[in-house]
Amino acid sequence: MLPRSLKSKGKLPVPWAHQGFTCHAGRRYMAYVSNVEVIPSEDGKSFTVPIPEDSFETYDLDPPPYTVETTKNQLKQLYRDMTTIRRMELVADRLYKEQKVRGFCHLSSGQEAVAVGIEHAITRDDKLITAYRAHGFTFMRGGTIKSIIGEILGRKDGIGRGRGGSVHMYAKNFFGGNGIVGAQVPLGAGIAFAQQYGETQRATVSLFGDGAANQGQVHEAYNLAKLWNLPVIFGCENNKYGMGTSVERASAMTDYYKHGYFIPGLRINAMDVLAVLSAMKYGKEYILAGNGPLLYEFQTYRYSGHSVSDPGTAYRTKEEVQAERANDPIITYKETLNKWGILTEEEAKAIDKDIWDRVDREAHEAEDMAPPETNLDVLFEDTYARGSEPPQRRGRNVDETYYRG
Repeated sequence: MLPRSLKSKGKLPVPWAHQGFTCHAGRRYMAYVSNVEVIPSEDGKSFTVPIPEDSFETYDLDPPPYTVETTKNQLKQLYRDMTTIRRMELVADRLYKEQKVRGFCHLSSGQEAVAVGIEHAITRDDKLITAYRAHGFTFMRGGTIKSIIGEILGRKDGIGRGRGGSVHMYAKNFFGGNGIVGAQVPLGAGIAFAQQYGETQRATVSLFGDGAANQGQVHEAYNLAKLWNLPVIFGCENNKYGMGTSVERASAMTDYYKHGYFIPGLRINAMDVLAVLSAMKYGKEYILAGNGPLLYEFQTYRYSGHSVSDPGTAYRTKEEVQAERANDPIITYKETLNKWGILTEEEAKAIDKDIWDRVDREAHEAEDMAPPETNLDVLFEDTYARGSEPPQRRGRNVDETYYRG
């Protein structure tokens, strides 16, 4: 294992090229080959677990540690969080197919390790912004299952008051859920820029999909972030397809972690929640040390189509999806915890049942929520900051002027 390299402000780490995991259909990543030497009996006591040596590829950057310090409590919570997101997405899928969900519904089944690994490495005071596949991130940022499902259903007590639907969800220090492809990347750079004024020990994570990776606004954001040395980790969630177009057909160079040119990059096996956790801890420390931005590529896979209306079968084979499921982030992680003696099969089944019951219960409660009231007061809510609303709102002409009662 090579040591992490955190240089003084204004200096880049020594370039290091790691020959990491391969990326091809079938088998992509090595399994864990090391056991944990000492596991404490106390659930809250820290110890170190290994990360497979094929977890990272680097660009002008030393790799993160191939170990991560954790506790049994955290290891079990990682499993709970990923399982909760998976179950929540299955419920959302069912509700959409029952025609109870309007508009788009983008699911992240298969990508749970990204949202969970990131959130366990940062704090709620750090900032995060992402694209439209945002249910898991919303949950990890503090949204409740009921408020998320309620929002998907367009209910009044949804996390966006029923206005945003599946895409536009927000929480404290979570800036969405954004529907315009790639638009959140310059917004993320702006959030990081603001953090240089009074929040110097806070990081920004700005996420986007591989379908946005070649956009001009994305590369403009890279340029400004490096020019101004912003504390931001840009993260490309590469699930191999932008809608129905494979990355090989869309990009002349699919090494997205190298697209920052002058920004150090890291490709991560994002089917492994512990690899994501290690990389994010390392990255946060790096950017807060004044080294400037990083560009991460989270190699992952979505089992469903681009949205629920897309069966996902016209542009990829069933055999490909089946082969990718062999690397399922939840199943392989459970097997690892079982091998380490941290989570037995019986305990996992009990956790699964508890989560399924909880998600189903909160989903039913969300279905019982009332829709927003159909009046203009509700329509104009949140257009202005509370208390600053004008007494009238103009329409297309003077006859359509609306006067607040």
